[in-house]
Amino acid sequence: MEFAHLVFLGFVQGLTEFLPISSSAHLILVPKLFHWIDQGLAHDVAAHVGTLCAVIFYFRKDLKKMLSDWYQGGFSTNNHEGKYVWFILVATIPVAVIGLAVHDYVDTYLRNPLVIAAATIFFAFILWWADIVGKRTRDQSKLGWHDVMIIGFAQVLALVPGTSRAGITMTAGLFLGLTRETAARFSFMLAIPTIALAGGYETLKLALSDTAVPVTSILVVTVVSAITAVVTIHYFLKFLETTRMLPYVIYRLVLGAFLLYLFY
Repeated sequence: MEFAHLVFLGFVQGLTEFLPISSSAHLILVPKLFHWIDQGLAHDVAAHVGTLCAVIFYFRKDLKKMLSDWYQGGFSTNNHEGKYVWFILVATIPVAVIGLAVHDYVDTYLRNPLVIAAATIFFAFILWWADIVGKRTRDQSKLGWHDVMIIGFAQVLALVPGTSRAGITMTAGLFLGLTRETAARFSFMLAIPTIALAGGYETLKLALSDTAVPVTSILVVTVVSAITAVVTIHYFLKFLETTRMLPYVIYRLVLGAFLLYLFY
């Protein structure tokens, strides 16, 4: 793979993982649209590792306090920070269990441009609706188990390429009355175990295969993805309350229409 291809791949993953526009869809579409060879499993894993490092780095202070309170409290749910760790872990269970069960089906039947186009357009309208009707009156302190389970099961829909993990979890949060920032922050925190589990599963598959791992290109993709993701998280959170979700809805609709034009 050429250096420019590696940089672009890392950039696309870092930009799209935490925006409500579907990173998996973009990783599938990049080689199709530019007529490049498929980047392969190793580079997909590297791109996701980069975004995992980015979200851990960006929220390192929050994570340190959460995990410290959780541990010192005997892993109980008696304090807010400790409970938040449990919220993240419990919300990850549905996608971990269902994702493992349907992984091969998704890879075989759903990784095609028309499925991506349909999911991109459909969930754009759902995101737009949630942003309009959501009351946005509840902050992080008001998050409860009911919310966590709904967001966790909503995340399962992101197994369909084009849905967007960030998009569907934020959509669920907005429907539940969370503020945009609260919905986004929980979505980002939820990305940590979700990406770690998915990346670990794909890494295991890679390790059991005979595929050679190009170390230099892997590092390029990981570093570019991580840097881009940190910048994306920062500015997305900074402008979220003023920009609303409309720009991402419009982008999804344009992208979906473009894909239908190209592949239908």
